[in-house]
Amino acid sequence: MSIHVVKVPDIGEGIAEVELVEWRVRPGDTVVADQPLVDVMTDKATVEVPSPVDGKVIAANGTAGDKLAVGSELLRLETNGTGTAERERAGASGTRPAKSRQRAEAPETPSAKAAATPASTAPPPAANEKPLASPSVRRHARELGVDLSQVRGSGPDGRIVHEDVVRHAAGGAAKPAVVQRYAERDGEHAMPVIGMRRQIALHMQATLRIPHFTYVEEVDVTDLEVLRSKLNERFGETRGRLTVLPFLMRAIVLSVNAFPQMNARFDDEKGIVTRFEAVNIGIATQTDAGLMVPVVRHAEARDLWASAAEVARLADAARASKAARDEISGSTITVTSLGPLGGIVTTPVINAPEVAIVGVNRIVERPVVHAGAIVPRRLMNLSSSFDHRVVDGQQAAEFVQALRGYLECPALLFVE
Repeated sequence: MSIHVVKVPDIGEGIAEVELVEWRVRPGDTVVADQPLVDVMTDKATVEVPSPVDGKVIAANGTAGDKLAVGSELLRLETNGTGTAERERAGASGTRPAKSRQRAEAPETPSAKAAATPASTAPPPAANEKPLASPSVRRHARELGVDLSQVRGSGPDGRIVHEDVVRHAAGGAAKPAVVQRYAERDGEHAMPVIGMRRQIALHMQATLRIPHFTYVEEVDVTDLEVLRSKLNERFGETRGRLTVLPFLMRAIVLSVNAFPQMNARFDDEKGIVTRFEAVNIGIATQTDAGLMVPVVRHAEARDLWASAAEVARLADAARASKAARDEISGSTITVTSLGPLGGIVTTPVINAPEVAIVGVNRIVERPVVHAGAIVPRRLMNLSSSFDHRVVDGQQAAEFVQALRGYLECPALLFVE
């Protein structure tokens, strides 16, 4: 028997430390080579650290939320082979490369891929497998004191859902909670801000130091909606259905030709604004792990349907924890939308170091004076924010008016 020390791997890109997100194993567990041991997070992605050898976990260093330096000890394994200390004396490395993967929910495991197992009768995960469940379900399980490794998942591919947690906690069939409408409640639930949520918090905190200003304009999208409806009716089955978003993306592509300062990033330390010819549009996307911004690269080279397909692909990848690192970085301007929940006005926060973000509010039908008559029209507000250090108010207004022009007369989207 010998001891193998697993260290925090060098993930590259100048990363000096990582945040410990979640242990996949605990002392006493037996592991095999390449089995995920722990999830750690850099400022961009969650990374799985695999076991380099077969062995038994005898010690683990740190808890969720801890910061660990690259090269520091993660855990110790008892193995039958030569230990780390012996190999280090021989000049060998102590760990295998980590596997980087952006996570929005729980990762896929062999049990999750077992299509032959019906979802409603999926057995509890094997001892060395991580139960397939979203972060919110894991939090729910912790609050109820439920061990997810003992829960049968009834969701797709055996995924554990909230009802499974409640059912297990109740010892069988889930019983409806008895609601005492006016009963006093005194419970408190302290939730550590770790992992993706911490990265979002730090990024927002740093971004809000930038002097923002928000410009709101009303856009009449009646003609756009007529065009969109006709295109979906004619091509929806063969080329995919279109939302407003691909039209807005095309409007942004055309507008930044006249206002290149909007498709840019500002390095305030160096005092350099870099304008980009490529229009890489970030699409703010809500996931169980928090807000992510997958990037539609080279939107200038995509038609409406190509843009829509890429937005859908990236959103699915983000929500299924399969988005690669280069798919969630490199945006030059961002669009944010809450869809039907978009409200009347929002104040979007810039996705620094970008200098502009375009916010889409919900479409409403209202009576307006149009061509001398009071008629119903479909209206939508654009709430867009800018970095006032490098974008002046007049420039921002002219840029948004350019967007408005394209959206109100959508035929212009196809004329250059």
